[in-house]
Amino acid sequence: MSQVVNFTLHDEVAVIALANPPVNALTVEVHQGIQAALRSAGADPHVHAVVLVGAGANFCGGVDLREIRQIVAGERPRSCLLPLALLREIEDSTKPVLAAIHGTALGGGLELAMSAHYRVCSGSARLGQPEVKVGLIPGAGGTQRLPRLVGVGNAVEMCAFGEPISAQEALSLGLVDRIIAGDLLEEAVAFARQAIGKPAPRTRERGDKLSGAAPELFDAARERARKTRRGQLAPLAAIDAVEAASKLSFEDGCLRETELFDGCLGSTQSQAMIHAFFAERAVSKVPDVSVETRVFDIRRVAIIGAGTMGGGIAMAFANAGIPTLLKDASHVALDRGMSSISRNYAAAVKKGALPQRTMDERLALIAPQLSYFGFEKADLIVEAVFEDMGVKRGVFAELDSIAKPSCVLASNTSTLDIDQMASATKRPEAVVGLHFFSPANVMRLLEIIRGRATSKEVIATSMALARRLGKIGVVARNCLGFIGSRMMEPYWREAEFLVEEGASVEEVNQALYDFGMAMGPLAMADLVGLDIAWRIRQVFREVANPGVRQPRVIDLLYKMGRFGQKTGRGWSSYDAARKPSVDPETTALIEQAAREGGIERRRIPTQEIVDRCVYALVNQGARLLEEGIALRASDIDVVYLTGFGFPVWRGGPMFYADIVGLPQVLKRIEEWEAKHGPGLWTPAPLLRRLAGAGHTFSSLPMRPNQRCPAPASIT
Repeated sequence: MSQVVNFTLHDEVAVIALANPPVNALTVEVHQGIQAALRSAGADPHVHAVVLVGAGANFCGGVDLREIRQIVAGERPRSCLLPLALLREIEDSTKPVLAAIHGTALGGGLELAMSAHYRVCSGSARLGQPEVKVGLIPGAGGTQRLPRLVGVGNAVEMCAFGEPISAQEALSLGLVDRIIAGDLLEEAVAFARQAIGKPAPRTRERGDKLSGAAPELFDAARERARKTRRGQLAPLAAIDAVEAASKLSFEDGCLRETELFDGCLGSTQSQAMIHAFFAERAVSKVPDVSVETRVFDIRRVAIIGAGTMGGGIAMAFANAGIPTLLKDASHVALDRGMSSISRNYAAAVKKGALPQRTMDERLALIAPQLSYFGFEKADLIVEAVFEDMGVKRGVFAELDSIAKPSCVLASNTSTLDIDQMASATKRPEAVVGLHFFSPANVMRLLEIIRGRATSKEVIATSMALARRLGKIGVVARNCLGFIGSRMMEPYWREAEFLVEEGASVEEVNQALYDFGMAMGPLAMADLVGLDIAWRIRQVFREVANPGVRQPRVIDLLYKMGRFGQKTGRGWSSYDAARKPSVDPETTALIEQAAREGGIERRRIPTQEIVDRCVYALVNQGARLLEEGIALRASDIDVVYLTGFGFPVWRGGPMFYADIVGLPQVLKRIEEWEAKHGPGLWTPAPLLRRLAGAGHTFSSLPMRPNQRCPAPASIT
């Protein structure tokens, strides 16, 4: 029938097969192919039933998000989306239509399947309505047909929270009629034959599962969505749409769904979340590292340092089934590290997130030791020792004499120069930065730092390792702080300036939390540890422009041993459960610092708090792009979305700046430069050029990685 839809006959059963690899995404061509095939089957007197199936590994992964982006950009009409009329035509077929599902039936793919009269699936199939994950809701009757099949409560769960369900759950809920154990197509055709001559059940006409939908069900779902999907519009819209199914006719419910869908489609939230979806997939593309590049087999790993980071990294490898040696210098440190690992696993078991057997298996993969015994067999060695260049260089010099020639040598540093560490070895091409984010066994981000000599093979191996660990690997060139820490430094700096200038700690934290951040900047500093934040600040102070004003309060807190949550006091006070409260002593220190610095305190509007913190990220991100530290603006967004709790519905700091408008961002930065003096707020040249030309960060081509310029240029 077409290049993307195949039509074959199995005696009296027509088989319509979607053939649009890799996931049989629904495009205009696919819609047209299905319609032509369906009409051909309807007109053929020898055809008495129809089977819809997917070629390849999946039934249908839904609408092609590239088309969604083009529709939002005005490049394609809205009519390119899966049309309700096509699904109505399938449902109104006088010949029974059966959807045979394998792999995935997601989004529009499930909507397509629900328009059929029957559904069967393989035992490994996954079915769901995940549109909320890109800021949308089902838009082709999904919120109206699904509750008629699985019940209102289950439909709310699937549409508002977006997690797919298994074949077994789909069967128990009534979403599918049978699980096929043998050949899917063969048994689907046999099922279709049995349906010939029987009344075909139309999903839209089912109403028995819509009764009893109490208002409390929807109220509870909205409350949960506001807590777990904070700031997002789509989950609430999905709940509204399913509620409409319980109150309106099918036709009126579809009209309400369309209205809600269009509101989501035109929102910046959907644009941002679709941007994030594609950004995560783009990070794996490194210009000079092709898919043919050799990848080393990582079968054994060794880690130096059993502290918070080392222990978390060991868990990350054990979770992936990789045997891991964990070394520290003393029994006390090693015992403390292993106890922490055991507690973390035990907590997961207690919550029901991990079986006891799995915990035991993972613990058995981690071998604690005081010596380098066995390190000579490791394929990868990661140092996670104290953040001091002298200490790290000493470790790398030792490793150079121990590790086998093919071993990858990695540092977990968050700020320090990878090239300096590599220079302590005779194999700089084997040295790479693998910056895990705490807790390393949980956080998805892995910053992969490419030194001057790091080989393509080591980069390819690191990227493959990130995928194996279930993490998002982002490649950055070597420089002070790389992407994450270098941008975080001015973010923290502005938060500290704001409290000196008159905002309270709580106002700063709340403003950024309400913006959508996982936590406020000063709350994050307390969590990380003000001792660590202070040391990072010292490194940056050494290379900052001379004479530029620096925040003072963190120095006072550090000298008093107030390191945040770990000591019970930092920017805030913390009780035994680590719940924060206002600390009068911090307030007094802030006022003291302001007096000593000659700062006139004032009431600071919430929007200024947000803008100064976020635009500090943006300005520094622009410098990273210009210097070639980051390949793409979207790479920076991925770092902040997956490593720093930036709200996904804002797309990351660089995309957010695009949405605000770079001229407006530049205008505000120039105002602060005029007020606070050059240096910290000097606009990045790239930002000036893009704003002046009316361009965006997203419009930039991928920039080849290059050596970071002299550290003195960092502001």
